[in-house]
Amino acid sequence: MTDATTATISERLDRLPFTRPHLRIVAGSGSGWALDAMDVGLISFVIAALAQQWALAPSQTAWIASIGFVGMAIGAGVGGLLADRFGRRQVFALTLIVYGLATGASALVGGLALLLVFRFFVGLGLGAELPVASTYVSEFAPARIRGRLVVILEAFWAIGWTAAALIGFLVIPSSEQGWRWAFALGAVPAAYALFVRWRLPESARWLERRGRIDEAERVVAEFEVAAAPASAEASGGERSAPAPARGDAAAPGDAAAPTAVTGRLGTLWHAEFRGRTASLWVVWFCVNFSYYGAFIWIPSLLVAQGYDLVRSFGFTLVITLAQLPGYIVAAWLVEVWGRRATLSVFLAGSAVSAVLFGTAASEPTIIATGMALSFFNLGAWGALYAVTPEMYPTSLRATGSGWAAGIGRIASIVAPLTVPVMLSVGGASALFVLFAVFFGIAAIAAWGLADRRGRALDDR
Repeated sequence: MTDATTATISERLDRLPFTRPHLRIVAGSGSGWALDAMDVGLISFVIAALAQQWALAPSQTAWIASIGFVGMAIGAGVGGLLADRFGRRQVFALTLIVYGLATGASALVGGLALLLVFRFFVGLGLGAELPVASTYVSEFAPARIRGRLVVILEAFWAIGWTAAALIGFLVIPSSEQGWRWAFALGAVPAAYALFVRWRLPESARWLERRGRIDEAERVVAEFEVAAAPASAEASGGERSAPAPARGDAAAPGDAAAPTAVTGRLGTLWHAEFRGRTASLWVVWFCVNFSYYGAFIWIPSLLVAQGYDLVRSFGFTLVITLAQLPGYIVAAWLVEVWGRRATLSVFLAGSAVSAVLFGTAASEPTIIATGMALSFFNLGAWGALYAVTPEMYPTSLRATGSGWAAGIGRIASIVAPLTVPVMLSVGGASALFVLFAVFFGIAAIAAWGLADRRGRALDDR
């Protein structure tokens, strides 16, 4: 067994138990994640309200949703590149500021054009934050529980979406200005960014990869002291030696460890990563299309079926509550079945649930099938976020995660625009069959991903 003076930074992180610093990392990142979800969830309720207040056509309400995803597509790719260049924590904090301020500004708009401008900037910050946060948590998590911790991080999405549903149910219908108050609440992340910037450490793996060994050592030492105060004090806090060569390592100039932006992008399609990149992009595209096509429009679809705002928002709140148990089950299964099997099974469950929801007619079946869709779809999201950072080495991790998310955001742009067309052609049943087809394709593509359950991250 290696001791503290010969183990690499990564080996020392992987052999740690779960400590208070780990809890701070997950809770701190997860709080930002929940605020992101609250913002995305709020727009589905705001759209339903503005469609009535501003007499908007379906094509206009579709653009309110889609323009945010245009920003998310750009933000995901750029955010990943910046995080690999400047660090995870810095970019995480910056993205929270951008979308928090833009969301607050959205509360002041008086027309559709300005709202679309601010929603673009909201998406820009949000799109950059999500892949960076999952990369950040995965790089601190011990190998044996890494998948579980990333799924727990993703579970904060359910908390944020539930908060959005509560705001939608209690605040937005309360007055004509209710949607403005909802946006104002979404500005909270701007203040939270200060906490992120000063209280959370930078990724030790990223610091080591950038040659900042002293800083990486200080971060790891904090975790080791929390895990075993007596042994840490006895060792005098000795610094580990620079990382020795490992079986999957590469020299800094090698194809697997590029430094330039163009080099990192090109390496995603290097022979070693080509298959997993293609599979990952297909899964991200299909899951985004079906998830955002369905959940952004559910309140509006219920209103179109004759339910008033309060009742449709109440149904959506109940459906949303099923997200959390979906995450809990997925968090357990990713370390039992593995990432690929869990992801594929939950995607298959999402496909079946989508068909059933699209054909539901009574209130009990709408709620039951909607809850099943929430359970399986959000469990799939948890498994997807767990597996994505594991596909690439440290030098590519945020870039690879960001570009996969960015490709997915293209689907989330198209999906809300597709909904009005599909509804006019085949109604809700045809629309949700289409979503089921995309879920099915993703379930098959998931088997092209590498499964690194219980294995150390590739630190090239």
